Amino acid sequence: MSSTTTFALIRHGQTDWNAALRIQGLSDIPLNETGRGQAEDAVGHLADYEWDFVVSSPLSRAAETADLIADGLGLTVSRRIPEIVERDYGPAEGMSAGPELDALREPGGPTGIGGFRGAEPEAVVADRGLTALQLLARDHPGARIIVVSHGTLIRLTLMQVLDQPVDTIRNASLNVLAHTPSGWTLDILNGRPVAIAADLLPSAI
Repeated sequence: MSSTTTFALIRHGQTDWNAALRIQGLSDIPLNETGRGQAEDAVGHLADYEWDFVVSSPLSRAAETADLIADGLGLTVSRRIPEIVERDYGPAEGMSAGPELDALREPGGPTGIGGFRGAEPEAVVADRGLTALQLLARDHPGARIIVVSHGTLIRLTLMQVLDQPVDTIRNASLNVLAHTPSGWTLDILNGRPVAIAADLLPSAI
């Protein structure tokens, strides 16, 4: 059996809040028709590889994306994993850019989406995302697993693994991360091959 566990990290398809540039977080917003089409399109990219099973966040936009992908590939969704839900943005959820959102920014904090009062800390999000992947690698060594989650969760987890900035994760894009006993390698980001290796976090679980 291979010692490499391979993950396809897929952000859910588009929702109406995505289209309106509203912060979603834990708000359970369903896919729209564009999002369902994106999930079906993702099947074509994933079909270039062999996969064993699918897991997803329990939020409906991720769960439906996972179901569409699994159906298209003839796989099953084996688990809904609460630890890979999106970041909790607290009072900023549902807001778009503007004065009301700016009023929630933490003084001296990041100017991007990170620095809002009442939001789940980015480090906590990254830790729970990474722990979920480590547990999957421990329980299914050598497997090839499709993980359907959320943009910020995936981005922060990859940043923790790689110790470098990661671009915004696009809806239903293919991101391939491999785990070996010596570390992690990101092979595909937003559908494009990359050459970024991370041996900073050997398997701790």
